[in-house]
Amino acid sequence: MPSNIAGLGEIVRDCTLCPRNCHVDRAGPKRGACRIGLTARIDSVGPHFGEEPVLVGRGGSGTIFLSACNLDCVFCQNSDISHSAAGQELTPKELADAAVRLERAGCENVNFVTPTHVSHAIAEAVWSARAMGLTVPVVYNCGGYESVETLRLLEGLVEIYMPDFKYAAAEAGRKYSGVPDYPTVADAALAEMFRQVGRLQLDRRDVAVRGVLVRHLVMPGNLAGSREVIARVARIAPGCAINVMGQYHPAHRAAEFDELMSRPSAAQVRQLRDFATSLGLVRVD
Repeated sequence: MPSNIAGLGEIVRDCTLCPRNCHVDRAGPKRGACRIGLTARIDSVGPHFGEEPVLVGRGGSGTIFLSACNLDCVFCQNSDISHSAAGQELTPKELADAAVRLERAGCENVNFVTPTHVSHAIAEAVWSARAMGLTVPVVYNCGGYESVETLRLLEGLVEIYMPDFKYAAAEAGRKYSGVPDYPTVADAALAEMFRQVGRLQLDRRDVAVRGVLVRHLVMPGNLAGSREVIARVARIAPGCAINVMGQYHPAHRAAEFDELMSRPSAAQVRQLRDFATSLGLVRVD
């Protein structure tokens, strides 16, 4: 096994896979913030046609939805998956088998959704899947709260990084996602991702094969600080692809926060998309 994959396996025994740095031995009975042990749990596997067109292509994005998450977003729109430690346990070999089946079914890529807390298992699965003949790009579809050390150990295993960049202010990350330092961490993570794979590259069919695609969800009342987020992305990753998303709606525990119960206007979203273009970012909305 390559040394970088072995290194991820060691990290999870005193877990610092993500910036929460829980220092839990996940091989034992204790669990950290993600509530997952050594073995990844999955909610579903299959082609998905709801992602960005550059990922969907003709055959769909081959999504592997992983249970649980290293963030605790109160407005999570996938809370039934990301806030649950349920799901089927799959070994890295079984994850590799699933990835190969997705390619054989015609999927354009293998898209690991919410992978951060089980990146050790995903790295081993991708290595095994490549040995089994996997050729489509691997997508690391994450919340943006990533450890640079972990990302460095993933280098060469991921063709497409698709991080969220949620907030410009640390207080918003603390209040709505349960982490104290989201913008600083997201800055460093994006810089590392961009160093590894660069700008988004498309094939002749306009399907992504490599690069970074940032997602930013516009929130009501400018709670995310969207203009600053977009400006940070442009500064850290010039020419990066970005999806400025307008589909926010109150979900999960949003009703506990009055300010989360409205929706951003279409005009607001349109203005932010135009702002992204003005900064040289490539829109994929």
